[in-house]
Amino acid sequence: MVVTAVLQGHEGQLSALRGRGKCHESFPSLTPRHPAVQMFERELWEQTGLTPVGHPWLKPVRYEGPRQQRMAEHPFFKVRGQEIHEVGVGPIHASVIEPGHFRFMCHGEQVHHLEIQLGYQHRGVEALLLRRPPLALTSLVESIVGDSSIAYAWGYCAAVEALSGAQVSIESDLVRGVALELERVAMHLAGLTGLATDIAFLQGGATYGRLRTAVINASMRACGSRFGRGWLRPGGVRFGITNELRRDLLTTIAAFTKDIAEVNDLMLNARSVQSRFQGVGVVSNEAAQDIGLVGLAGRASGVAVDMRISLPGQLHTGHPIRLLTEETGDCWARLKLRMREIDESIRWLTQVLDAPGPDLMTATPAPVGPLSPDTLCVSVREGFRGPVVQALETGADGRLLHYKVQDPSLLNWFGLALALRDNEISDFPICNKSFDLSYCGNDL
Repeated sequence: MVVTAVLQGHEGQLSALRGRGKCHESFPSLTPRHPAVQMFERELWEQTGLTPVGHPWLKPVRYEGPRQQRMAEHPFFKVRGQEIHEVGVGPIHASVIEPGHFRFMCHGEQVHHLEIQLGYQHRGVEALLLRRPPLALTSLVESIVGDSSIAYAWGYCAAVEALSGAQVSIESDLVRGVALELERVAMHLAGLTGLATDIAFLQGGATYGRLRTAVINASMRACGSRFGRGWLRPGGVRFGITNELRRDLLTTIAAFTKDIAEVNDLMLNARSVQSRFQGVGVVSNEAAQDIGLVGLAGRASGVAVDMRISLPGQLHTGHPIRLLTEETGDCWARLKLRMREIDESIRWLTQVLDAPGPDLMTATPAPVGPLSPDTLCVSVREGFRGPVVQALETGADGRLLHYKVQDPSLLNWFGLALALRDNEISDFPICNKSFDLSYCGNDL
């Protein structure tokens, strides 16, 4: 068995380290010295049997295979004391929320510890990805996490293109960039809708929801799907952006910009909103770096990492995007950062769509040939939650040997648990929505 670790340096470069081990052997755990690897070691142990000796929190991540029968026996951490009580929420929730169990250890209304047990959505995605030809996986990949279809599809396409030596045109990358930023805007609006609704700020809940509909309908007019399904394929895109569609998108964006500025102003200046979000659910910069928070959740705690900047590729080298952070690490910071990232995405979209440049209708797909044999390829795309990582490895015949997927939620769920410490249990809904993590992205 070969174990591969992919690391990113301070300058953004990726490097890979490999080691060999046998199933059910052991190795000294790195978690006591580097807490950010705790989830990776748990996943490695669950999937291969390699045991990280000294790991302080060695529990299943997804309850894969035979372990699924033992989910009810999950060894929850216990907080002891005469006045300590436990509150269990889930795994079944109201409305369309995915299943997950939250166990709160409370003293009165104050949360001392939250443990999150997931795995109820485990579908065996990584095994499914090896059952079909590598060039026929797009429809499966873009449904791994339904609200991040573009980020996943682009990462997969980029990996296949790199393995086959296909040279994707800048026109295709521009269309992909437009699709990804539309997805980012739409899903940040979904998060803002939930935050406004959770505190009964009805103007925000109604307006953000309406604006999200306008954005996803624009995606539907571009490719036939409100979630961008079927837009991207290895080698390029299935649908370019005609001049008529370009004008349509610019008109939609212009109307959107005016309305979101007004509702953001209402939201940020309402004292009820400020008192409910400021100082609630804090994850300090030190804690965020220790546990490896990524994406928006990390940037809201001052972790200045965005893959569109550190790994820009041909698209963001020529059309850069600004790195945005907040410092307070609370629900207020995560709220403000969503608003600011929407504004930046709209600025970028307007600049790309309005600039005289490549005709986006002529985004001709590049031919994609056989995959290089005996090659490891890692692709990273910054989705709205954070970096979506996909690692593909081919064998001697060019077929896929391994396909590894990592959603940013895998790392960030533990950040949500830390955010609840010393907060009221009634703060959980807004903390949870401020992170807005994926259950199925964790469970795979």
